[in-house]
Amino acid sequence: MVFKRLLGSLGVGGPTVDTVLDPGSALPGTALSGQVHLKGGDADFEIEHITLELVARVEAEHEDGESEGAVVFDRFSVGGGFRLAAGEQHSVPFSVTLPWETPITELYGQPLGIVLGVRTELAVAGAKDKGDLDQLTVRPLPVQEAILEALGQLGFGFKSADLEYGRIGGTGQQLPFYQEIELTPATQYAHVVNEIELTFLAAPGGMEVVLEADKRGGFFSEGHDALTRFTVAHHDVEHRDWNTEVDGWIRQLVEHRASYGSHAAYGHSGHHGHHHDSHRSGPGMGTAVAAGAAGLAVGVVGGMVAAEVVDEVGDFFEGDEEEEE
Repeated sequence: MVFKRLLGSLGVGGPTVDTVLDPGSALPGTALSGQVHLKGGDADFEIEHITLELVARVEAEHEDGESEGAVVFDRFSVGGGFRLAAGEQHSVPFSVTLPWETPITELYGQPLGIVLGVRTELAVAGAKDKGDLDQLTVRPLPVQEAILEALGQLGFGFKSADLEYGRIGGTGQQLPFYQEIELTPATQYAHVVNEIELTFLAAPGGMEVVLEADKRGGFFSEGHDALTRFTVAHHDVEHRDWNTEVDGWIRQLVEHRASYGSHAAYGHSGHHGHHHDSHRSGPGMGTAVAAGAAGLAVGVVGGMVAAEVVDEVGDFFEGDEEEEE
């Protein structure tokens, strides 16, 4: 999905920018490559700088409810300092490194409803314009895929995924938001757990896995949330029995009678700095991935759901563009 726009600050006759990402999905912590294609306008222009921004659609909780907005989570300068002649076509190749905590947008090629984009900012003659916005797809790291695969084989199902603004206390989280993957419980845990929420916090040396269970209440007790945290190394992917390992994590999680630290430890700070309860509902994407032979990997139910996700992605990009005009 590529948008070509005139450099709005210079009006008709200004240069145009078209950023094209290399084909295929990207991987957290590795290179994102592509080309920025420029076409000169009616006159010569000095291209002062070309900047790429990584943008995510993020949900924020506050006292009045929930809201959504675009959050820039990294910026890269990829070129500039040259003259673009009238009508000249010029391409600037780039290769930048994605943050390790970049959210995953697809699993086995199926969209999860997470929306990421790469936005191109062009600075010409002292004026700046965010002239191009392209969808970014990110696949899981091998250790993330192994954990999701194990959850699927244990009988957990994909429910939804979203990005939550705020920080998880007691972790090494770097970005101003975190990804939450909501799972329906396996049969053996359905009597004690309503759903399980999974967050990956990857780093160069390994990854923190945060699991939260929305626990069912007993006859004389109210349900509550339990939370636990585990650390794995990237090279562990080939050396662990993940089904056994992950099942042990789940058992430890549901046996907890108190949350890790406190609700505030996992509660996230919204725009106004208030702490909120750690239980959150999903974004209502309607994306459903059935657990099957390939774990959580089977396709999206019907073609309609996939179309809904694509529509939501399109709405986000088109909406962002309209806001900038």
